[in-house]
Amino acid sequence: MTAEHLHRLIWMSRPLMQAAEACVEAGLVGTSLTVRMRAVLEILHRHGEQTVPEIAARLEIKRQYVQIMCNETLASGFVEQRANPRHKRSPILALTDHGRTLIEKIISKELKLMEEVGTNLSSEDISTALQVVIAVVDSLKNQTGESE
Repeated sequence: MTAEHLHRLIWMSRPLMQAAEACVEAGLVGTSLTVRMRAVLEILHRHGEQTVPEIAARLEIKRQYVQIMCNETLASGFVEQRANPRHKRSPILALTDHGRTLIEKIISKELKLMEEVGTNLSSEDISTALQVVIAVVDSLKNQTGESE
């Protein structure tokens, strides 16, 4: 029975992500941000200035796709490009003041939504679920040789 439940857990990740993305999209109405631009802003907010390859590694998405995301975000004025003293061809991206203010507002709004969503869930249940998902992801990555 454990294998069947684990299989269902894995397959439930798709509707979970689709529902989460729909909520994120709804929260971005009127901001001129897309979900993928928001992802770039969140990485820069959480980890500070980054290069495109660093953002790609954090998002676990191919660098070429992240480059497109970052180009959109740069064009929006929410992010600025700076020279990278470590690598001339890989500039550093950083939030502008406007980008920082916007992503902080969005994250705050999303955390309030998560409080509502988690009303009937205990901290222990959420912690256990997180641990299980992390363990499953790590195990699946090990199976395919994708682990770090």
